[in-house]
Amino acid sequence: MVEAETGYRATLFHVSGRVQGVGFRYFVLRRAGDLGLVGSVRNLPDGGVEVQAGGPAEDLARLGRQLARGPASAVVSGVSTMALDPAPRWQRFEITYF
Repeated sequence: MVEAETGYRATLFHVSGRVQGVGFRYFVLRRAGDLGLVGSVRNLPDGGVEVQAGGPAEDLARLGRQLARGPASAVVSGVSTMALDPAPRWQRFEITYF
């Protein structure tokens, strides 16, 4: 498997709680950029936020911990994760919209 050889992984995060209207997507954009991750973040109709991110496993774990805290104005009640296999290859990290 190429991903295992290069250390590249991809994870889907679903963040629940009071995470819309509080700058959460911009928080994720900055944190993912700081970690050098690629992927996207978007609001979901259920009130949650979806993050798809790719990069080294340890950086994805760091992002997961930061998502669990969120920005000061957010109240995160949960973060679920799922490995994406095969791992998509994004070019950058961006905010996407419906």
